[in-house]
Amino acid sequence: MFAVTVSFDIKASRMEDFLPLMLANARASRESEPGCQQFDVCRKGDRIFLYEIYDDQAAFDAHLATDHFLSFDAAVTDMVVEKRLETYASVIR
Repeated sequence: MFAVTVSFDIKASRMEDFLPLMLANARASRESEPGCQQFDVCRKGDRIFLYEIYDDQAAFDAHLATDHFLSFDAAVTDMVVEKRLETYASVIR
């Protein structure tokens, strides 16, 4: 198991543009990436928090190379004030 957390601080005026793109990216990840086990999108004000579970780092790396992720990433660049990403490897086997 490989866990990923991402938090985005979104420009207040851009949340309504950002959210549909984020949800489409999450849906595409869950539906088309066999190594993506979970992709939760949470919101608190102008912050979006993602909790993603992949089979392993290779599955996450594959996610980063998908057309849907690359398209999402390019589309939201000017909407994001700050982005923080952390990854965690499972210690229980």
